[in-house]
Amino acid sequence: MKVAHVIHSLGAGGAETVLEHLVPAAADTGVEVVVIGLSDAEDNRTAQRLRALGARVHELHRPRYDPTVVRAVAGLLRSEGVDLVHTHLKHADVVGGAAARLVGLPAVSTLHVIEDPTTPAARLRVRFAAALRSRLAARTVALSGAQRDWYAVWAPHPERIALVPNGVAEPAPTRSRDEVRAELGVQPHEVLALTVSLMRPEKGHADLLDALSGIPDEVPLVAALAGDGPLLEDVRRRVGADPRLRDRVRVLGFRTDVDDLLAASDLVVHPSRADALPTSVVSAIASGRAVVATDVGGLTDILDGGAGVLVPAGSAAQLRSAVLELVGDPARRAALGRRGRERYDKEFAAPVWASRLHDLYTQAAGGPVTREAP
Repeated sequence: MKVAHVIHSLGAGGAETVLEHLVPAAADTGVEVVVIGLSDAEDNRTAQRLRALGARVHELHRPRYDPTVVRAVAGLLRSEGVDLVHTHLKHADVVGGAAARLVGLPAVSTLHVIEDPTTPAARLRVRFAAALRSRLAARTVALSGAQRDWYAVWAPHPERIALVPNGVAEPAPTRSRDEVRAELGVQPHEVLALTVSLMRPEKGHADLLDALSGIPDEVPLVAALAGDGPLLEDVRRRVGADPRLRDRVRVLGFRTDVDDLLAASDLVVHPSRADALPTSVVSAIASGRAVVATDVGGLTDILDGGAGVLVPAGSAAQLRSAVLELVGDPARRAALGRRGRERYDKEFAAPVWASRLHDLYTQAAGGPVTREAP
């Protein structure tokens, strides 16, 4: 089976990272992945990595409202001999779904966010998007129970929602723990807390910095913040201007060595105020790291069964308390890491995820797809 994944951006982001984990796992289930990126943005860092993993990648570099983009995608679907289209994020849901319909192919759409519309206009936009998605996609993938329940309120056909959490590949660090910690200036006796996330308002970095600024100086904690985004420079400025943060926090920006950072860390902190199913937290439990996260969206699903510590979103005090407790309790950190790894093996390992997607594709296509050998 050949599946075309249509996505708006091939830059840095959670949906883009998901494709990197999927390509090799899908191949093991007999699914060949083609990726079609729509955006005219200059940042195409994910495209290069996807090609290195063996995916065929097409970059269209079209502006968002280009009236010819649907036919361009349809042409690629025909020339590639695709069997099914899988779309990611709203723009690609419309373009990819319309192109699939144009050439008579089934489509599947993955939801990557949970929206909370607070005005009549915003609620109308969410309802319209759900109605359009239901016309263009045979199945809609929800990544968590919370996202499924949210979308069922808006979807015209909630019975067509499939719960398929994203998985991640087995972590593969390439450098030693000591080497990475030395690079970050972390002493052997210090506890390294890692946060990996795009720096946007809803990701909770302000709450995290509030929590860290209240930690006593004598606590042996270093916090490393990896990821870029519109708030990166704001975070850097705040850390640089606050003596309580300056010596404790490392602002790393975008990193390609997340597996190395996870292996070097002692715990992972995810302070988000909204998240469907953060890949970075799945990677954290895959690495056997203790996790402190906010009780929002799909984080509850990832850390189910005591696989991590959940605190209310927006509470710097409770976030600080949970982090401090784990800093002083290495045995509990280890126990949480073991439970998290068990949860990863059962629910979030890439082969488990790819197998579930293969089954979903078969259902959406109306039965098994057999391709002739070249």
